[in-house]
Amino acid sequence: MTRGIDKSKLTKYSDTAQTVLNSLLEKYADEGVLEIENKNVLKVAPFNEIGRPIEIVKKGFGKPADYEKAISELEAEIY
Repeated sequence: MTRGIDKSKLTKYSDTAQTVLNSLLEKYADEGVLEIENKNVLKVAPFNEIGRPIEIVKKGFGKPADYEKAISELEAEIY
């Protein structure tokens, strides 16, 4: 399902952010777009190994708005 996505566009993000976004892509392939949009997905594996949702957002993206922007860009790539 994620074959058409240009993952090289993710390189503009930090290593943590890339890990999160790649994991979200895997979730999307398995469970659909709702999993990407749901912040609660950050509470389960493999995300809980990175930290709590707020820690993931801060460490990977800086602030919640930047996380939301990255998710929007990811969704745009999917569609």
